[in-house]
Amino acid sequence: MDRRRLKEAQRRFLLRYPAGFPDPELRTIGMKHSVAKRSAFAQEAFAEARFARPQQIVDSAVTLIGQSSVVSLFEKPAFRNYLRALDSDGRQAFADALHALLHGDQAAGFEDLVRLLARGKIAKWPIITALLLYYRPQDEVFIKPTTAKRVIAYFGLTGLDYRPRPDFAFYARYRDCLREIRALLPPELAPDNAALSGFLMMSLPEA
Repeated sequence: MDRRRLKEAQRRFLLRYPAGFPDPELRTIGMKHSVAKRSAFAQEAFAEARFARPQQIVDSAVTLIGQSSVVSLFEKPAFRNYLRALDSDGRQAFADALHALLHGDQAAGFEDLVRLLARGKIAKWPIITALLLYYRPQDEVFIKPTTAKRVIAYFGLTGLDYRPRPDFAFYARYRDCLREIRALLPPELAPDNAALSGFLMMSLPEA
């Protein structure tokens, strides 16, 4: 990682927003994304006891992604329509994969979810990582492909082989890199990983 660039990005950011994310302007932007509200919904909707009802899990996932500000307007209806067309076996498979992702073998759940969504051509990085981020905003990270690729290049992150189809190995390594970055920043620049992603995105030079 290029620590010099990270230090410079931090300096520029604090010149514009001296208080960091508590800055009034950034708080207004944060209200648009409603991460805390989405996170509270996800933690209740995807609590382990809820997985006894696969249909409820499907409905909650559709609601969460539909309300997300980080998933594109093109991906939302495709995700909704695919999940709502699943038969009972498909709904169970989705619930099982999401349960593993959030409560069990994360790597297996990730790959199972990718395989299931790939059948509907909606195995997209933003959808899968939004589910993770909203459930654990302090631990998990969001991946928007264009931004992630620019972050990797600009900050010199290594050991990352990006592919359009989501895979857990890339996700885990990218998460490790962002955790390393967050540990080097003052808390006001990364109160959670959603804010960290915002900081990194705003730190990138104009394309």
